[in-house]
Amino acid sequence: MDNRTKLSWWQRHKPTKRRLIQLYSALLYNAHLKGFVTGTIYKGATKKLCVPGLNCYSCPGAVGACPLGAMQNALGSLDQRIGFYVMGILMLYGLLLGRTICGWLCPFGMLQELLYKLPTPKISKSRFTKRLSYVKYILLVVFAIAIPLYYGIGKGIPVPGFCKFICPAGTLEGAMGLIPQNPEYLSMLGAGFTRKFVIMLLVGLFCVFCFRSFCRFLCPLGAIYGIFSRLAVIGVKVDMDSCNGCGSCAHRCRMDVRRVGDHECIHCAECVAACPTGAISMKAGNVTLIPSSKGKKADGPDLAEKRRRIGHIAACAAMAALFAALLWYNGTELFGKKGDRFVSDAPIGYEEGEQLADFSTPCLDGSSFTLSENRGKVVIINLWGTYCGPCVKELPFFDKLYRAHTDDIAFIAVHSAFTDRDVSEYAADQGWDFPIAVDNESEEIFHIVNANGVLPQTIVLNRRGEVVYNVVGSVTPELLEQLYEQAGK
Repeated sequence: MDNRTKLSWWQRHKPTKRRLIQLYSALLYNAHLKGFVTGTIYKGATKKLCVPGLNCYSCPGAVGACPLGAMQNALGSLDQRIGFYVMGILMLYGLLLGRTICGWLCPFGMLQELLYKLPTPKISKSRFTKRLSYVKYILLVVFAIAIPLYYGIGKGIPVPGFCKFICPAGTLEGAMGLIPQNPEYLSMLGAGFTRKFVIMLLVGLFCVFCFRSFCRFLCPLGAIYGIFSRLAVIGVKVDMDSCNGCGSCAHRCRMDVRRVGDHECIHCAECVAACPTGAISMKAGNVTLIPSSKGKKADGPDLAEKRRRIGHIAACAAMAALFAALLWYNGTELFGKKGDRFVSDAPIGYEEGEQLADFSTPCLDGSSFTLSENRGKVVIINLWGTYCGPCVKELPFFDKLYRAHTDDIAFIAVHSAFTDRDVSEYAADQGWDFPIAVDNESEEIFHIVNANGVLPQTIVLNRRGEVVYNVVGSVTPELLEQLYEQAGK
């Protein structure tokens, strides 16, 4: 094969600038690379910030929150607080970028485009697909808004409907990203995961035949950004004085657009080169990012060179930022050993920093709880009594936190052995179904945690089984959340 043939192949297959930016965004969103090696989720300070595109919070590499998941959690917590940050950041992204995020900054969108490259017969857009594109607005209203509001305000339980019941990105990035390094998680998966796994496979299969089918028909985040299509600062713009109304741009577009820049347009800018009159360009306000064919011809050699120089500077700055992020989130631990991540050399004890002694106890529901089997999770132990008013009042706080982080928290409420009341019957009357145990006659667990008979008492262990909190007295939901965040680091 001669050099000319090699060059010709490269010219046909080299990644476009848009593809490089998509790859860059995917890596920047998931800069915590050691998470894929250790099978752990990053819980640092930046995890409270939302990235622009769809990227699951539970992905081992994710260093930020998914805006769609954050919005659902904010709606599910309206009975406690108003999520001004989440709503504000969605509006900011929408007004600044709109669905340009879908076309340039969404890792799941890039994956769909790569699947579509597989050589198979393709489904062309039609009136049917255009009607089908409105399904994502229904999913937005029902699963991303109504369900979180219903469970959050009506029942006090945060339920991110779209993430819990549908999202294929969460299944792929979250569950499939964690299971290889945590095979023990397989025993926790039930019918809900099976349903979502099937949805993920079906979406992936359909993307092979239909261009960006999830983005076009199912994605609530794209529906949100589409609302800002007329207002977004950055995107493809049409010079109506140069446009002859031929419609070649909308005809050649693989999305279900009716006109350039509408709510279905992802601003990929492929129409810029396709426009025969040079009426389309990509702009950020008055600044031209991708000039039209007419604009390129009008550029003199000095302006063209200036554009190239600015592009090189921007690329160098972006690569420096990515390198800094990778170094920050991974350091020298990128290739740390998985087997060592939950091992502790702390002495056995009950004080903060010490390693709680192992124990095993049967639970009222017939299951059993063994402390050592929960290494890798945040463990919360609550000592309580049916006769203790503060205990009964605070137990729902533990239950709510446990339900919100079932896959990451091991919780058990331990009742003293010395009681004349049927604890199982009492729990049933209260409607509790979280793990409850009654300590044995020697009060083994009470002795292990150094209980002095005063209730309630809460003990929180980090993922290595070390005590981070062991205090007598009531707790608040806010304190429990803080303890969980502290123990999970």
